[in-house]
Parts: sequence; C-alpha cells; structure tokens
Amino acid sequence: MAADRACVIAWLQRAGAALHEQREYLTSLDAAIGDADHGTNMDRGFKAVLEKLPTVAEADIGTILKTVGTTLVSTVGGASGPLYGTAFLRAGMALAGKQDLEPADLVTGLAAAVEGIMARGKAQRGEKTMVDALGPALDALQAKVAAGASQDEALQAAVAAAEAGMTTTIPMLATKGRASYLGERSVGHQDPGATSAALLLRTMLNG
Repeated sequence: MAADRACVIAWLQRAGAALHEQREYLTSLDAAIGDADHGTNMDRGFKAVLEKLPTVAEADIGTILKTVGTTLVSTVGGASGPLYGTAFLRAGMALAGKQDLEPADLVTGLAAAVEGIMARGKAQRGEKTMVDALGPALDALQAKVAAGASQDEALQAAVAAAEAGMTTTIPMLATKGRASYLGERSVGHQDPGATSAALLLRTMLNG
C-alpha cells in the first residue's frame, strides 16, 4: 500500500513525540562523547517542524520533506542540524511532486538522505556516526523492496538493521565530530546520532 502525504505528516508527528520523549536519553548518550545537547537540539528542531506542518498539509511530499529540512537547519544546533537538514532536503528533492510513496520511492528517498549525510559530514560507515545506522537500513530496505516485499515488511527490516547498526557503534572508535576528540575514550559508548536516526526510522512503523 502506498503512503500518502497524510502518512508522512503522521510519521513526522510521531517522530516529534518520540524525540521529545527520548530527549533526556539522547542527551545522556551525547554527554558521554559530545556536547550533551543532542536530545535537546533534536527536540527543539522537531517542535519547530510540528509547528510548520499545518502550512504544508496540502503540499506534495517532496515539499513537506524540504520544509522539514530547512526548519531543522535553522533550529537545530551542533552538527545534527546541517546533517538531518541535508537528509530531509535531499529526500525532498528526490521525491519532488510525489503525492504517494510506493516502496521503491522509500528507497529513493532514504538513499538520497544517506548520500546527503555522507557528503555533508564526509562520513563513511565504521566511523561511529548516524551513517552506521542509516547505511544498513538502506541496504535492508533495498533488498526487501527488490524481493517484492510489502512496504511494512521492508520498513521492519530497515528498522531492525538500523537498530543493529546503532549498537555496533558502541565498540567503535569515533573519527568524526566532537566524539573524535576523545580518541580511545569514545570506545564503549553508543553514538547519539545513530540512536536518533534509528528512532526516526522506528516511528515509521506505526503508520
């Protein structure tokens, strides 16, 4: 079943609620290896997104996602604003004019988002970033869609891969961002960006 713009709006509302609920947890993860503000920043950014959603309720899905991106860039501090902002902007550009999303469109959107994050952050897998959650999620989504799986099955596989990828960041040595300044002390801590990325994907499942 295709996801329409109402599904996308509902997902963003669930994402905002989940980030608000988990803001202290995300900030505690960031306190170990960053600036102790990831949860606060993401909560603030998505609160602004939720306030903007009524203005794009009748827009196409690409426009909705691009609006999310510009809002995050302007309201989220640290590295997360530009990275998540770029992800939503790239996804919005890739899905411009869409009124509904088929499973293949989800692949297109996520692929554009991941490519945007990797380009903006100059990040690859294995560097203890959100790419370690989103990269495996994209692989799983592509594989399931190529095999003819339903949208729900494909998303479930993507979420499972993202959450597994998130936990693989724990033993990693950070080589990007604030966490990289800690060197070996970054080992043993779960990356907050990978955690929020997996959380955003998980909120897609309730649609």
